[in-house]
Order: sequence, then C-alpha cells, then structure tokens
Amino acid sequence: MIRVQPDTAGIAQAVEALRSGEVVLYPTETVYGLAVDPFNAQAVEKLFKVKGRDADKPVLLIVGNVGQLDTIVSEISPHAKVCMDAFWPGPLTLLLPKTDAVPDSITAGSSKVGVRSPGLDVARALCNTFGGALTSTSANLSGEAPAVSLDGLDLSGVALAIDGGRLDAATPSTLYDPESRVVLREGAISLEMLVERTR
Repeated sequence: MIRVQPDTAGIAQAVEALRSGEVVLYPTETVYGLAVDPFNAQAVEKLFKVKGRDADKPVLLIVGNVGQLDTIVSEISPHAKVCMDAFWPGPLTLLLPKTDAVPDSITAGSSKVGVRSPGLDVARALCNTFGGALTSTSANLSGEAPAVSLDGLDLSGVALAIDGGRLDAATPSTLYDPESRVVLREGAISLEMLVERTR
C-alpha cells in the first residue's frame, strides 16, 4: 500500500489510482474511508472483497459539492435542501432518490442512495479532483472497528492511502431520510439538532 500526503500531489496520485479501478484509503472528519469509483463495477467488487462485506449491504457515497449530486440523485426535496444548507459539509448522510445511473451494487437494490459532503477538506478535494462522487465506507474489515489511523492497518487490496495522521475520535455520520424524517443511524448529528436547524 502506497502512502501519500494529503496535499495536491498526493490527491492527484489517489485520483490516478481511482481512475485505474483501485481502492483508495482516505481520511474524513470521522474515520478513514475507502473510496472507489461507484460506476466502475470491477472497482466496487474489489471494494467489497477488501472489506469482506456482504453484497446485500449498501455503500454510502460522498461528494465534493452539491453540483456532483446531479449524476447520482434524481430529486432533492425542499426539506433535503434545508438539511444540506444546515449541515453540509459535515457528518450528515442523507438518503435520497437515486438516478438510474447508480448501480444496484451501491444501493443493494434500493431506490435511494446515501450521500453526504464530508467536513474534511481532503475528502472533498478528492471528489472534486476526481470529478464526481466516490464511495465512503469505513476502512476496516466488516464487523471490526473503523480505522482512525493508518498505523497497524492492513487491508489487503488497498492500492494507496492518503495519510491524514491520527484522527480525533469522532462519532460516525448520522443517516437521515428527509422524506420520512426518520434517523436510520444515530451519529454526530442528533434528531433534535435536525429538528432545531431545519424547522
């Protein structure tokens, strides 16, 4: 696994690996994540193999800016837009209607895709340099604790890692369905915070 710095040169190397269908490890504001091109079927298959993850589990996506939602989200409701304005970039994953272009392997057959704009500049820069959405699943074998450092991390099949150092312990992102207004996974942003900031 090649280690690169979280700078322009390192991000460029990571994007080159992504475009070659490789798995890239990168820091977010919560934990380290694993990125592949969600539209590359072989890369997605490689991602599931790296994690030892069941194919019936969906994978979240990240975007560098709201403009990158166009290819993956078919509709943004007024409430979803309010949530984005209030909490993006940040640890809020929204469950949104997907476009037909998003593979079923990403959503496990669901008509909705989980997506967020991460709070860490490096993660957004990775998407922006790549030019679109990337996967965002925690860097660990399924069932194990997510990685907050590259030290001692050995995930077979990861081609390159952007070394963001040791991350501060943080709660994972909240998964929220703005249509039903239900929190599906409690995380850094509570339902109370959502209600308060989006009323």
